[in-house]
Amino acid sequence: MEEDTKRARGRPKAWDDKGQQNTIKSLDRALEVLVELGNMGGGTLSEIAGTLDQSPATVYRVLTTFQGRGFADFDEQSQVWNIGAAAFLTGSQFLRRTSLVERARPIMRELMEATGETANLGIERDGKVLFLGQVETHATIRAFFPPGTASAMHASGIGKALLSRMDDARQRQVLAASKLEQFTPHTLTDPEAMIADLHATKARGYAIDGEERNLGMRCIAAPVYNVFGEAVAGISVSGPTSRITEDRIAELAEPVMAAAARLTTAIGGNNRPAG
Repeated sequence: MEEDTKRARGRPKAWDDKGQQNTIKSLDRALEVLVELGNMGGGTLSEIAGTLDQSPATVYRVLTTFQGRGFADFDEQSQVWNIGAAAFLTGSQFLRRTSLVERARPIMRELMEATGETANLGIERDGKVLFLGQVETHATIRAFFPPGTASAMHASGIGKALLSRMDDARQRQVLAASKLEQFTPHTLTDPEAMIADLHATKARGYAIDGEERNLGMRCIAAPVYNVFGEAVAGISVSGPTSRITEDRIAELAEPVMAAAARLTTAIGGNNRPAG
């Protein structure tokens, strides 16, 4: 009786058992369809089934089930399936779990006004940068990373800012998983060159994405720390190389680092990083 009382509510006896007997295979396959539909940005039944190597009949049943709940939409004219509004509404609840986004918004707006460039907020999720928020510049040419966008860490300012604060083992694990995919001629694809860049990033306190993800775009980012001094997020400015020139990097890095420090304080973090 005492053991049952101490067990956290909502956790069954087999809580610590993550084996296959405690997963629902059909649900797992259905969620795989939903995730791939989001990654594809929409597709026909045959395209989705082909990408997942599943039968069209199975995928169709999954999609129509999601459609009934508003998680998927179907365009009769184009015969294309897309993510539905319910998926967005459910996913947006993630942003409400923490005060990070709420606290970051006014700081990002001030950063955008101070630099004239788009300000971004991101965290690491599953070895990638997940963008949580953005305040766009008033300039006509701008970077665009809508909330929910995921990007490779090794070719991202925020990604490299977070990587620079990881221990060596975690760094190499994340970089190995990314396979250092090349996006532009400027992307760092050599592991040792990447590690050297991260060491330099850690030493100066900010990261630089110099056209490593998109040609003609540059990004400057700094890490945000939690109460333990661990890097849990990154804040950045991004814009065209015609405005963020190489001789302006140090100038723009100052307000970026100041914004990251303010956000760290705002969430109760420790501006003395661990390690």
